[in-house]
Amino acid sequence: MKKLNLQMEYLSFEQPIKELMDQYQTCSLVGEDAGVDVKLACSQIEDKIIEKKKEIYGNLTPWQRVQLSRHPNRPYTLDHIHGMVDKGSFLELHGDRNFGDDPAMVGGLATIDGHKVMIIGTQKGRTTKERQHRRFGMPNPEGYRKALRLMQLAEKFRIPVVTLVDTPGAYPGLEAEERGQGEAIARNIFEMSRLKTPIFTYVIGEGASGGALGIGVGNKVYMLENTWYTVIAPESCSSILWRNWDHKEDAANALKLTPKDALEHGFIDAIIEEPLGGAHYDPAASSINLKNSILNNIKSFAKFTPEQLVEQRQNKFIAMGKFKG
Repeated sequence: MKKLNLQMEYLSFEQPIKELMDQYQTCSLVGEDAGVDVKLACSQIEDKIIEKKKEIYGNLTPWQRVQLSRHPNRPYTLDHIHGMVDKGSFLELHGDRNFGDDPAMVGGLATIDGHKVMIIGTQKGRTTKERQHRRFGMPNPEGYRKALRLMQLAEKFRIPVVTLVDTPGAYPGLEAEERGQGEAIARNIFEMSRLKTPIFTYVIGEGASGGALGIGVGNKVYMLENTWYTVIAPESCSSILWRNWDHKEDAANALKLTPKDALEHGFIDAIIEEPLGGAHYDPAASSINLKNSILNNIKSFAKFTPEQLVEQRQNKFIAMGKFKG
C-alpha cells in the first residue's frame, strides 16, 4: 500500500477514516518504541482504511462532493501545472496590458512531453496571506483579460490552450464592477468560441457561474471526479431562495452540480478519475490523469483545421439544452 499521509486534514464525514488513520499511527509507533513486529496488525488496519474509503467515497452526496472540491489539501492549478509539465518548462506570463496583473488567474507557456501548450487557470491560496492575495481564486476583470491575451497569443502560434477551472465565482467587489467584470467575462466567452486553436477545459475543483465560463469554452470539457460545475454556489443559491445558508445541502441536490449530472446533460465530455478518496490523497497521480487526457486531446485534434476547430466548438455548445416552440 502507498505510504499513508498522516498529516491529512479531514472533513466531518471523513472522521471514520481519521480514526482508523490514528489507529495506524499508534500501531506504527508502538512497533517502533517496543521493537515489536507489528506489520500484520498495521496491514489489517490498512485494509480497513481502504474498505472504509470505498464505503464513504462510493456514496457521496452532492454537498459532500462540494466539500471535497474545497478540501484544504486538494491540489490547485499551479500544483497540477508543475505536476504534469516537463520540468522547468513552465514560463508564467503576467498582465493584461491594460490595467494590471491578477494573481487569481495564472497562465503561461509550457511543454508536456515535448508538446507546446498554453496553460491558464484560476489559482487559490494555501496560507491566509496567499488566499487574500489571490482572492480565494476569484478573478478580477484584468484576470479574464490576461487569460484572453494569452489565448490569443497561443492562437497566433497555433499552440493548444489548456484551461484549469477552480473558482467559487468571479470577484464580486465594487472595483471589479467598475472595471467591467461582466464585459470581460462575456468577451472571453465570445472570443473563445471563435479561437482558431484547440481549447481543452478541465474543472479541477469548484466551477461556479460566469467565473468558470470565462475560461470554460473548450473543444473538450472535463470534470475531475470530485468537483462541481453549475450556475451558482449552493450557499448563494440557499441565501437567495431561503434567505440563509441553512439549506445549502438542499440547493446542492437541486442544482444537479456533480460530474455525473453534467455528463448526463451533455455539459461535459467525460469525467477524469481521481485516486480513491480524492485528488488530495495522491496529487501526483491526479496530475498524471490530467496529463494523459491532455496528451490524448492534443493528438486527437492535431489534424483539425482552424475552421474545423471553431465549428466543432460552436456546435458543441449550440447543441446544449432543449428548446420548445
